[in-house]
Amino acid sequence: MTHSRRSVLRRGAGLAVAGAAASLAGCSGGGTGGSEGFDSGYAAFFTLNDWANEVAGEHASFEDPVDVGQLGHGWTPDGTLAAEVAATDAFVYLDSPEFSWAQDLAETLESDYDSVAVVDVLDGLEDDLLDWDHNHGGEGGDHGDESHDGEGDSHEGDDHEGDDHGGEGETRYDPHVWTDPVLAAEMVESIAAGLGEADPEHADAYAANAESYADELGAVDDAFESIAEDAARDVAVLAGHNSFQYLEARYGFRLHSPVGVSPQNEPTQSEIADTIDLVDSAGIDVVLYDHFQSPRLAESIVENSDATEAVPVTPAGGTTREWNDAGYGYLEQMTEINVPAFERAFGAQ
Repeated sequence: MTHSRRSVLRRGAGLAVAGAAASLAGCSGGGTGGSEGFDSGYAAFFTLNDWANEVAGEHASFEDPVDVGQLGHGWTPDGTLAAEVAATDAFVYLDSPEFSWAQDLAETLESDYDSVAVVDVLDGLEDDLLDWDHNHGGEGGDHGDESHDGEGDSHEGDDHEGDDHGGEGETRYDPHVWTDPVLAAEMVESIAAGLGEADPEHADAYAANAESYADELGAVDDAFESIAEDAARDVAVLAGHNSFQYLEARYGFRLHSPVGVSPQNEPTQSEIADTIDLVDSAGIDVVLYDHFQSPRLAESIVENSDATEAVPVTPAGGTTREWNDAGYGYLEQMTEINVPAFERAFGAQ
């Protein structure tokens, strides 16, 4: 794939959010940029917030409006978020309909408020986005070209209501770009470019921080490359919605999921039976499941097959209290959770 590298800073011109005028009136000069300096911002969800803070280093601090245990898509902010973001210097987001609330907020900031830098981390990556097929084929099959947004069944309260998957016949793209460490490096560079344009005084520091972080992402890339090279089998089973299409495309992994695209879909008995047959015929001993979904399906497949264990993976789009307490960011979720789980699932140990 071609990976373009472009600045993604886009500036707006004032904020007028219905119901927020009074709050904004109390913010001296709106954002804290310009003569007051550049020192704070918001990022649309856990991963972008982690990256923005890594890039900003000591020069700025970013906040994640999404609660621990929840994910940024299918999420609805409260009525004060626009005013809170407008009182900072930057908003980092992912321009995808699955994050429609962030798209709406970015549009408002760009059109109405000129002191907040709006950074779209997908800008320049359009050619790298993968189609997201929402048809449930009913074959329980291999979803190497199909990914679904299923993190909504969170153990900590994300019910996925209000998730926007678009209308009939509309081409949509899988938003889970961040799971690919190579594309993640592109997105981190875009954050650095955006912050550097908004805060030229510290542009070199942002670029250096992004380069250092990209080296760590390179180690994640190497780990997945090693799994692909050492894999004893060419397929693994993911008992849930597949958020790893970008990993499949990057490394040639093949994940079989019996679950349909919609978070509301349930696999048929035939699809579950086909999955159990695959587990037994391929000698699969580990069944993967999304940490932000219920493990029940994975446990059922293990109980009715020759597999011995259900092992969690993470789409790295949110965090938990346990991971927060352990200091896990995006890198730790990938290296401590996903890499060993994929090693076991593909027999690459």
